[in-house]
Amino acid sequence: MQMASTSRGRAQDRAKVAAGQDRDVRCEAKKQGVPKETVKKAVKTAGNSRKKVEAEISRD
Repeated sequence: MQMASTSRGRAQDRAKVAAGQDRDVRCEAKKQGVPKETVKKAVKTAGNSRKKVEAEISRD
C-alpha cells in the first residue's frame, strides 16, 4: 500500500471511510458512538464519503 505523499492526498483519504479497513470502521464507530456494524451499513447505503456516512448514521 502506497502512502499519500501530499497533504491533498491525505485529506482526500480522510474524507472517505473504507468499510473493508477495520481501523477506519472502528475509528468512525468510536467517533459516532455506534457499533461497527452500523458504520458498515451506512457505508453500504450512503457510499464511502465520510460526510454522507455521518449523515446516514445521524438519521438512524
